Amino acid sequence: MASTETRSNVEKALEEIRPFLVSDGGDITLLSIEDDTVKVKLEGACSGCSVNQMTLKNGVEATIKKYAPEIKEVINIE
Repeated sequence: MASTETRSNVEKALEEIRPFLVSDGGDITLLSIEDDTVKVKLEGACSGCSVNQMTLKNGVEATIKKYAPEIKEVINIE
């Protein structure tokens, strides 16, 4: 179970990246934080996008790590 601070920082990171996803017809939902792993669900156009793994690693994961460096991995749950 993640600390309240970690969860808050992850939410801040998602709020920063969400406008970029929405502009492409997608969105993201935080499902859970387990130890040092964040589980998210890419939605809308992002769920079927051919570059969603790149978006997940280079966009979402990088932004989350900026706010919560204790996070080591972000996984998309379909």
